[in-house]
Amino acid sequence: MLIVNPELCSAQLAWKDRDCHFIFGDVATALVVEKAEAVASTSAGNCWEVLGTKLFTSFSNNIRSNAGFLSHCEDRDPADRDQLFIQEGRKVFKEVCPLAAAHITAHLAALGFTPADVRRFWLHQANIAMNQLIARRLLGHDATSDEAPVILDQFANTASAGSIIAFHQHSRELLAGDVGVICSFGAGYSIGSVVVKKV
Repeated sequence: MLIVNPELCSAQLAWKDRDCHFIFGDVATALVVEKAEAVASTSAGNCWEVLGTKLFTSFSNNIRSNAGFLSHCEDRDPADRDQLFIQEGRKVFKEVCPLAAAHITAHLAALGFTPADVRRFWLHQANIAMNQLIARRLLGHDATSDEAPVILDQFANTASAGSIIAFHQHSRELLAGDVGVICSFGAGYSIGSVVVKKV
């Protein structure tokens, strides 16, 4: 199974709105998911078993993109504010960080793990402060770059693709049996996590 995740953020940014004016990156990621028996004979040394997936959504108007830039082709003023990305950044920060930490903790518990059992967290790369707060809530201390790597300095905020980029950049050196969590979150609010184990 091929999973492709294009995140084309620039077209929907409101460049004049200071609360929404981020340094976003446009990117696409791709993953291949195979049956375990197919991988065993062709292992390239960086194979992971998916232990579980979990989704959560709680509606919020604090971060959204309505019809988005696609409605520019309508007979409207393309500068209409409702056509572009909108957020109440401080509210999003205060609400999403605890939701993401609780989501990850519950997902791990359902699989018989605690955050202390996790070798690495590949979190949504929205901003460094969000990553630090979520990791601190999970681990009880400030996470090291080894525990929760950040790729914002190279790729900026690439929306939900950021966690996969972090996984790609910072997973090869882990050892067989190491457990990790890939988690992205954002508009909606929506949160998705995948718990994986190196094989």
